[in-house]
Amino acid sequence: MTDATALLRRLVERGATFFTGVPCSHLDPLLSQVLGRSDVRYVAAAGEGEAVALCAGSWLTGRLGVVMCQNSGLGNMVNPLTSLAASSGIPCLLIVSWRGEPGRPDEPQHELMGRMTTGLLDLMEIGWRHLPPSDAALPGVLDEVFAHVASTRRPYAILVRPGDLTAGGGGARPRPAQVPAGLPSRHEALTRIAGVLAPEAVVVATTGKCGREFHSIRDRERNFYCVGAMGYANAIAHGIALGTREPVYVLDGDGALLMHLGNLSTIGATRPPALTHIVLDNGTYDSTGGQVTSAGTVDFAATARACGYPRAVACADLDDLARHLTRRIASGPVLLHLRIRPGSVEKLGRPNRRPPEIAERLRYAMATHRATDAPAAVPAPEGMTDACTSQF
Repeated sequence: MTDATALLRRLVERGATFFTGVPCSHLDPLLSQVLGRSDVRYVAAAGEGEAVALCAGSWLTGRLGVVMCQNSGLGNMVNPLTSLAASSGIPCLLIVSWRGEPGRPDEPQHELMGRMTTGLLDLMEIGWRHLPPSDAALPGVLDEVFAHVASTRRPYAILVRPGDLTAGGGGARPRPAQVPAGLPSRHEALTRIAGVLAPEAVVVATTGKCGREFHSIRDRERNFYCVGAMGYANAIAHGIALGTREPVYVLDGDGALLMHLGNLSTIGATRPPALTHIVLDNGTYDSTGGQVTSAGTVDFAATARACGYPRAVACADLDDLARHLTRRIASGPVLLHLRIRPGSVEKLGRPNRRPPEIAERLRYAMATHRATDAPAAVPAPEGMTDACTSQF
């Protein structure tokens, strides 16, 4: 294993002092070290593609930039890596955690990207290697990496397997400043939301702890849990809302919404009347270790109104949220923003069905219990029993 303190020291010695990215728990030891050094700048990017562009700007001022992210973020980086970095000859260093590596069990959302990670890097003509297994090997490896980057002016990736990095001393982790006392937990907010749902309502929950907590509170056939695709839950709900007049709710998070904030403008342009967009904002990337987002500088309700939402409200507390949820909506979409405290319930479980089953049962439920015009009925998912539809 490699000590994160030693890795950062070696990177800084070679001129890498600008870091950015989207947090991953497997890179947390390195991020903590980055945040603990006054001579290193870290910018929390809303998305991995933005991080590549930030590094491009950094290189133009004479500083090699470093992107830290999970391999799932490679999907968001393909365009700037190929059409910006490659075409303009702008290098950066990618430190990428390798989730879903073949032979290493992981969550369903990492399976495909885990198999294709090295092939995708090869396809983009980006050199890569594994993080050295020991501190002693670091200097020689990094000398080769930096020489390659300098000679080719192309990005280079260092792949980090789970457990490859160990935490060193002297790290730091900023917490959200001035968190108001008495904020509800996400579990409390989701419990209140679950209590007012109509039987026909569709709920799309964003990836991470949000979907897992809502599953533990009220699993139902009209729920859809995003297990990946961070930032796209609201677009999924938008697509559903364009095909039905039944109520559609999306349970979003601040980090997820920030990743694809432009989705608000699309929702505001089409104005699906049945859509209620709930943003539970704890100011952190809770699922990857509680790293701070930039939500503290964003007025989500004002942003939604500016993007065309007829109504958007910053809810004062759970009672205020409940009042708006039970209020008759003349025409949507509606955005409800609620500040919550960081953290989640202990020993949190995961959905007991695989993602394809979750998708099929929702599609089946909407086709067989629709309240308005909808696509023709579809066959029941294989293996679905009466228990799957008894709630309705």
